[in-house]
Amino acid sequence: MGPYYVAVLIPLVFTLLIRNTKKGKRRGLPVDVGEEPGYVIRNHRFTSPVETAWEGVTTLAELFEYSCNKHSNKKLLGTRKLISREMETSRDGKSFEKLHLGDYEWLSYGQVFESVCNFASGLVQLGHQRGERAAIFADTREEWFIALQGCFRRNVTVVTIYASLGEEALCHSFNETEVTTVICGYKELKKLANISGQLDTVKRIICMDEEFQSDTSLVSGSNSWTLTSFSDVERLGRENPVDPDLPLAADVAVIMYTSGSTGLPKGVMMTHRNVLATGSAVMTIVPRLGSQDVYLAYLPLAHILELAAENLIAAIGCSIGYGSPLTLTDTSNKIKRGTKGDASMLRPTLMAAVPAILDRVRDGVRKKVDATGGLAKTLFDLAYSRRLSAINGSWFGAWGLERLLWNFLVFRKVRAILGGRIRFILSGGAPLAGDTQRFINICLGAPIGQGYGLTETCAGGTFSEYDDTSVGRVGPPLPCSFIKLVDWPEGGYLTSDSPMPRGEIVIGGPNVTVGYFKNEEKTKEVYKVDERGMRWFYTGDVGQFHADGCLEIIDRKKDIVKLQHGEYVSLGKVEAALIISPYVDSIMLHADSFHSYCVALVVASQTAVEAWASNNGIEYSDFSDLCQKEETAKEVYASLLKAAKGARLEKFEIPAKIKLLSEAWTPESGLVTAALKMKREVVRKTFSDELVKLYSS
Repeated sequence: MGPYYVAVLIPLVFTLLIRNTKKGKRRGLPVDVGEEPGYVIRNHRFTSPVETAWEGVTTLAELFEYSCNKHSNKKLLGTRKLISREMETSRDGKSFEKLHLGDYEWLSYGQVFESVCNFASGLVQLGHQRGERAAIFADTREEWFIALQGCFRRNVTVVTIYASLGEEALCHSFNETEVTTVICGYKELKKLANISGQLDTVKRIICMDEEFQSDTSLVSGSNSWTLTSFSDVERLGRENPVDPDLPLAADVAVIMYTSGSTGLPKGVMMTHRNVLATGSAVMTIVPRLGSQDVYLAYLPLAHILELAAENLIAAIGCSIGYGSPLTLTDTSNKIKRGTKGDASMLRPTLMAAVPAILDRVRDGVRKKVDATGGLAKTLFDLAYSRRLSAINGSWFGAWGLERLLWNFLVFRKVRAILGGRIRFILSGGAPLAGDTQRFINICLGAPIGQGYGLTETCAGGTFSEYDDTSVGRVGPPLPCSFIKLVDWPEGGYLTSDSPMPRGEIVIGGPNVTVGYFKNEEKTKEVYKVDERGMRWFYTGDVGQFHADGCLEIIDRKKDIVKLQHGEYVSLGKVEAALIISPYVDSIMLHADSFHSYCVALVVASQTAVEAWASNNGIEYSDFSDLCQKEETAKEVYASLLKAAKGARLEKFEIPAKIKLLSEAWTPESGLVTAALKMKREVVRKTFSDELVKLYSS
């Protein structure tokens, strides 16, 4: 039998076996949780929620010390050396900072632990008292992690604040938690200086960057606090060591302020037990997770997804290399042309991502392929369709030798974008579009573990298993959680619905946090404790359980609007369907109960729209001018109709009119959160005139 026949027959037999084993696989099982109403599912491997995966370890401080002792000589934290910083001017006169970054420079577990102990002792020498809170207000970097662990060693509750928060939200977060010590970067220090008169309790600031010392306005500008460098705090601690004051499992480790997508942010109180439970559960899900892995850290550490991930990665002996969204790849905005991005230099095996980042990877690859055209595009499309056929379960898709061939000829170049070694991606923070999930699966050759959780549940909830190739679902309950659906009659979702139980999603388990800081009313509204003492969080999301116990998010209670003739429109569902258009960078659907149709604000993708204009001979002065043209709006709207048809949207769900916008929505503009979630109310107010015109025209 020739090698070609073997290459064909083996995949067929393998597929048949896999199909038979997966056909009846139960990933989640029903469970009785007492008198609480609802339909409840648990993880199929664990009869009760997991609290810790490490015997005798009950806090994050204990876990970190245990890992540092075990992996003392291994690399833990890596940061790229800055070689040069320069400004480039574009054709339209705008200036952009470009960085030339060198190799990663590493600290071992032993070195990081020494820095953590020194920082903890230095806090005491600065005068930080027991019971006072400290805030970390900075972009993700190694000092952020060291400061966090240093605070844990002194049982200091850490207040985490997004570096992109506006002044009002900043003042609210600092004053509400009565923070006395702030740990920040130079950029954030300048923000604090602007609001120094509005901060009631801040006594001392620790700056991670040395450059503040040459800024006379900062050094001498405020008498309300003392200003110390991060390195000086470590030096103080090294010269005057203090014994640790380790926390208990029930102590509050973090007060994490949400990104404030609606109104002022709320502070979620997380205990060491809460975060440890999520980390312990995820450790059982990711295949072959071990000390050989390298993790690329670039998401905000002020977000629970990143904070939980880095604590888990450090617990198992992996290496963490720091980057940023603006330096992630070779073509990222801040990377100097001809130099390497973070992923190319680090070559990670693991990374976490939010859907917006994965959408950009997909769009970037697709645009490059389309722009290249010719044989390269034909080969890519053929390879993609053949692998898609295989992933969808066809025996006659690209398996065996053909799969290896396509990987070598086509997908190897795509995988190089993220370093070429990615073997698992964790996606969370928002729903991931099915076509993006398929695209990443095929082009990167790595499974995506799509998770569902909230800040209030320490990111724990559900997590899709590595061998589940379905899309549009978020997997079975994590081993730390029970997932319950409760009836929502007003929305028409009931647990008695057939063929799948439906309802509001409620999460219970040791990962469910203790509530909102100084907000007892809101805490009582969404947190409940059952007769067995288990805490439950009512998410406001609507889901349905598949027969195998996997959850699918189908709606959100707050996102449903009733139109004039009684039809209900789920804004988030429609936006997720329409954003797959290649011309769309961001989109907000708007529905008014006094009208029978929806409208939409569409932030156009500059690369795609300009490419279309070039191919069709459309003349324009700048991108803003191009977005105002009627033919551009018609082209983008046609692509939305195509996406809507593919998603089988109802006619009343499809926007009848759109307004094209040329300026991207960024955290700096205040229109999206640091996790790139749209701030619906802020966008609505900002573009209120445009929305009024869409309905009146």
